[in-house]
Amino acid sequence: MTTTAPPESIDNRRAYRNVVVLVAAQALLGAQMPMIFTFGGLAGQSLAPNPCFATLPISLIVLGSMLAATPISTIMQRYGRQAGFLVGTTGGVFGGAISAWGLLTQSFTVFLIGSFFTGIYMSAHGFYRFAATDTASDEFRPKAISYVMAGGLAAAIVGPQIAKLTVDIMAVPFLGIYLAVIAVNVLGLPLLPLLDIPKPPAPGASGPKGRSYLELLRTPRIAVAIICAMVSYALMNLVMTSTPLAVVGCGFTPGNAADVVSGHVLAMFAPSFFTGHLIARFGAERVVAAGLLILAAAGVVGLAGVELTNFFVALIFLGLGWNFGFIGATAMLAESHLPEERGRAQGMNDMLVFGCVTIASLASGGLMNCSGGSAQEGWTAVNMAMAPFLAVAAGALIWLTLRKKTA
Repeated sequence: MTTTAPPESIDNRRAYRNVVVLVAAQALLGAQMPMIFTFGGLAGQSLAPNPCFATLPISLIVLGSMLAATPISTIMQRYGRQAGFLVGTTGGVFGGAISAWGLLTQSFTVFLIGSFFTGIYMSAHGFYRFAATDTASDEFRPKAISYVMAGGLAAAIVGPQIAKLTVDIMAVPFLGIYLAVIAVNVLGLPLLPLLDIPKPPAPGASGPKGRSYLELLRTPRIAVAIICAMVSYALMNLVMTSTPLAVVGCGFTPGNAADVVSGHVLAMFAPSFFTGHLIARFGAERVVAAGLLILAAAGVVGLAGVELTNFFVALIFLGLGWNFGFIGATAMLAESHLPEERGRAQGMNDMLVFGCVTIASLASGGLMNCSGGSAQEGWTAVNMAMAPFLAVAAGALIWLTLRKKTA
């Protein structure tokens, strides 16, 4: 008597392969992000004419990511995921090269231009999680998102260590880091052709067009998913961007700052091995709620003191809260749109998310360096700023829950 494989395994064979490739891309190509976010603010501070602009390079990265989100999503919808990821990795190469030239010539303006190009990679990198769902079954979809995000665990280990090894190898401070960023992008390019994700079919004249941007935003679950993603990512960026400045400003070394950020990025991605299972069991909304609570705990620990232990614990909570909040919100969005709406919904989501992250990264430097007379006062202002936005996201989530119960 012969047996056949269960439908789940048949449906997901292609998805499993793509998840493996995306995990590898997340691990290798994603390593550049903790490298840049650890030392980008310090490099900016060394070039900026005013310390209030120290985190402006990080802001330009996120601004570039926001502006690239819709074009890259459109490219993926029309030409496939591989094309969009190739554009992103090319942007990473140019971003690293231009930033390196800015450091070599001591030009803050050129360094900012390089940061903007790096944002093109960051935007494409954000679509890894969505690409994992393209060939996955409904049951496997949240797990696929979670596994791909878990690839960031290797990036969290490798990225800061590469940065620590290369930060002082050149006579120009921080130049070695950006040369290493170029190498990471070049080494990651061969992974992209291994993806097996079919291009979405071109919509026919009489085929389904899907909802418009406004109609998507008026869908309660999509609107709340975007709000929670915006708050989770923006607050994570607000605090993380200012952390190296705070750690060094409170008397610790750049190496200590790299270790704190490394612990933070580990906490961002390590839970991804089980976040998808939690979403499948308890629902995305409950996981998002847990994430918002943990983000609040990060702010409380950050306000409690400026010892190295406080920085480590606060940043670990920050990473864990981001993981639950952002992956949960991603799962909510992925479950709420149709295939023909994929490019529109995902591009709009990332444009809005990274728009808020841009504002947060801009605010981070101002709060940290220009809201008090000391690094401790600036760090306090950064953590206090989290409260109103957490309240907005929590209110939106409660509203959605009560609406569902009423319905």
